[in-house]
Amino acid sequence: MTKQSSAFKIQSVTTTAEREMFLDVPARVYANDRNWVPRIRSEVAKQFAPTNPFFQYGKLQQFIALSQQAKSSQPVGRIVAAINHRLIEREGKNIGLVGFFECISDFAIAQALLKTACEWLREQGMTLARGPIDLSTHNSCLFLVDGFDSPPIVMTSYNPPYYPQFMEQDGWYKAKDAYAYDFPLDKPLAAEFEKAYRIACKSGISFRPINTKGKAFEQDCISLYHLLNSTFANNWSYTPRTEAEFLEEAKSLQSLVDPDVFPVAEYNGEMVGCFMGLPDYNIPLKHVGGKLNWLGILKFLWYRRQIDQGRVIVICSLPEYRRKMVPLALIYLGMRGGTQKNKPYKRAELSWVYEDNYPSRKLIEAAGGKIYKTYRIYEKVL
Repeated sequence: MTKQSSAFKIQSVTTTAEREMFLDVPARVYANDRNWVPRIRSEVAKQFAPTNPFFQYGKLQQFIALSQQAKSSQPVGRIVAAINHRLIEREGKNIGLVGFFECISDFAIAQALLKTACEWLREQGMTLARGPIDLSTHNSCLFLVDGFDSPPIVMTSYNPPYYPQFMEQDGWYKAKDAYAYDFPLDKPLAAEFEKAYRIACKSGISFRPINTKGKAFEQDCISLYHLLNSTFANNWSYTPRTEAEFLEEAKSLQSLVDPDVFPVAEYNGEMVGCFMGLPDYNIPLKHVGGKLNWLGILKFLWYRRQIDQGRVIVICSLPEYRRKMVPLALIYLGMRGGTQKNKPYKRAELSWVYEDNYPSRKLIEAAGGKIYKTYRIYEKVL
């Protein structure tokens, strides 16, 4: 599929050279953006490899926009249209996804990319487009719409301010917002959180750090997989991963985990809750340039020492243990672990939380968190 104007053309990605140009687009878009943190190039490329388990239940098409004004075609935009059959089965609607969107500040190019992706989805029988979602919400998703004055924290999205404007100009509408909470660590938690920890302990709940080595790590990951699938089963736009998919991602993060900010709750040996904290590895990754070759690894290890903040990705418990104060107890332990004298953390981000997830928002705000970034997922009727 190729669409052409005098200034640019949109075409399907089919060759190795086109796949490389697809990966080149962000470097051009963010060339002068001091807050941008490049994603690891090989990790992005892996999403399109035939070995990606996504292809067992979905299909996709990559597109790039190429400038026609230079002597040689330069990549100036990209997009992916995808069909995730697990999402369609779960929601009972023919929902197609758009993701991996990047584009220079030119609405004509952006509109052509969005139109091409939507046409592909329509040809596949889809009636609604949703995005940005990179194949599933387990991957990068959401456009930042407010809070552009600071770099993204680890495993969160970032984009130029004009992306949301382009979406709305093209007729996309808000489907749902999500928030990131800023959480300074120089103020103590309210006494209710420690009290909740003591109540949970008296109720027979035990707490410990996540295991990070050997068979114990693998077993904890399997327990986490079942806990998260159960806890988030009803989340909007959520699709369950296979155990193999989850374990593969967990192993890629194994060496990055700080067990002091990753407590888990157990009852009679069953994992019933977790507080998933992660050091902000975007701080060293900013210096790596998206490539973890030997030089990139050396830079990563050097700048790793500058990490002074973290991200709380998940605070959860099985519903029947919420009355036993497990979520509050986990917040108490996670924050206590992150503020020990030997820890470098000065602040944390809790993200992201859907706008209508009022129980979680109430809990985070009671702990002192304040909204400082807003993200959005859009939809468009096809």
